[in-house]
Amino acid sequence: MSTQGQVLWFTGLSGAGKSTLVYALAKELEAAGRSVEVLDGDAVRENLSKGLSFTKEDRDTNVKRIGFVAGLLAKHGVTVLVSAISPYRDTRTEVVKGLPNGKEIFVDAPLDVVASRDVKGLYKRALAGEIPHFTGVSDPYEAPENPDIHLRTDLNSIEDCLNVLRKSVGLRVRELVGA
Repeated sequence: MSTQGQVLWFTGLSGAGKSTLVYALAKELEAAGRSVEVLDGDAVRENLSKGLSFTKEDRDTNVKRIGFVAGLLAKHGVTVLVSAISPYRDTRTEVVKGLPNGKEIFVDAPLDVVASRDVKGLYKRALAGEIPHFTGVSDPYEAPENPDIHLRTDLNSIEDCLNVLRKSVGLRVRELVGA
């Protein structure tokens, strides 16, 4: 087994399903005996990038910081699952391509779908102009042009998306009991 890990970078709008997929996959990878670390965008912003604003420059700095940490972990055999909106294509692509076994995973759902999933009401407030610099509403989100994996969470179940991810990381797709 190689000592080098890999980085799976999940990008998409808030509410698209990035964290749901990342934590489910992390649990399965850990159960399979793999070293796994989740770098969640919200937690990283609170602990590693505190003080950064939501300007393009600061968002890019945040993505580069996440990439730096992810790269260090992957070099030591860890499978790193990044869940971060990372809205700007050029920076995101540059960072992911520079990572050990880096893969860009686009978790995709239309704005109306992610807004309907928003239990905190952030999209409602952003659409009303109450939250400035909200990605997908008042700030841009540049979707990947050629992601390694493209998951449509509005058209596919979480389980179907996980099956795609399992194959990508070499986990066997679970057999359906009683099917």
